[in-house]
Amino acid sequence: MKITHPLVILLAAFTILTAACAPQSTPTAAPPPPATQAPPAQAVAAAAPATAAPAATPTGPATVNVEANSKFGSILADDKGMTLYLFTKDSPNTTTCYGKCATAWPALLTNGAPVAGKGADASKLGTIPRTDGTTQVTYNGWPLYYYAKDANPGDVTGQNVGTVWFVVSPTGDAIKQ
Repeated sequence: MKITHPLVILLAAFTILTAACAPQSTPTAAPPPPATQAPPAQAVAAAAPATAAPAATPTGPATVNVEANSKFGSILADDKGMTLYLFTKDSPNTTTCYGKCATAWPALLTNGAPVAGKGADASKLGTIPRTDGTTQVTYNGWPLYYYAKDANPGDVTGQNVGTVWFVVSPTGDAIKQ
């Protein structure tokens, strides 16, 4: 095993030696660690991981709910109330949104079978594989997406963008109002 941090090891050894040779007393409060003491290796690893998973990587199954919207009626949303969209250039069970498209329109991903939440029809839920190895949620065969410019639950700023992006009804159809 190659030692890549000899200074950390040297400081740790010095700290142990100093502590072992120092007179022992029973202070009422523990003194703060010296400013030159190196943090434990675990703390360094936790503070700066070499590779972090993308924020969009799901940690569990995605949930699809039906939410009330004042303009479009009942629409699909995730478990946080964020609006879900479909892309009319996709075809059932096939996504075509990658690269710049996927940056603006992140896929609803899942880790495990998606869950039908409030008002959603479990029989319409499905999944498809993406080229990056992730799994995208479908509803009535349509791949589901977020819109990156939707900042808050209930936002529908992606509606009718490019006349190809639409909010989704509880039946799984595009709402083209």
